[in-house]
Amino acid sequence: MATSALLVMDVQRSIVERFDRDGDYLPRLRGAIDAARAAGLPVIHVAVGFRTGHPEVSARNASFGRIATSGAFAEGDPGAAIHPDVAPRPEDVVVTKRRVSAFAGSDLDVVLRAGGIHGLVLTGIATSGVVLSTLRQAADLDFDLTVLADACLDDDPEVHRVLTEKVFPRQARVTTVEEWTTTLAR
Repeated sequence: MATSALLVMDVQRSIVERFDRDGDYLPRLRGAIDAARAAGLPVIHVAVGFRTGHPEVSARNASFGRIATSGAFAEGDPGAAIHPDVAPRPEDVVVTKRRVSAFAGSDLDVVLRAGGIHGLVLTGIATSGVVLSTLRQAADLDFDLTVLADACLDDDPEVHRVLTEKVFPRQARVTTVEEWTTTLAR
């Protein structure tokens, strides 16, 4: 049984369209997913989603209050679907979250504990959003953490750099997809 899992977070159609301007993110992430599967590591997709009408969103929530008024990420929103280039396979777990962290408002912790998972490899969009929030919470929950810096994406390259080079290394190993897949193949 694998003791680590690859988390693919918020790689949803409308988010990818907003962030992946150069088009090289998805193929790189796909390489990490393929390597994880080849090594027998579970791949867990985490997606932000809400019920119709967004009853989970308070108007006081600065991040999600605007989403609620737009109707985005509600059931049936095609933009909320996981991007087809990294689509889950039947054996993958898909977790729906209601806040920024992959743990907040989801059953991710239950899934990980039930699977005996104590190591997480983090990827996703955005570095300053879901990756940062999940890393902080996972560290507090005593998970062993790795961040694939080039499998994370942020609107602000400088924020991404500061997080991956200065902040994340305090709580996680930070590496690249190529370095990580080479290690897995050994």
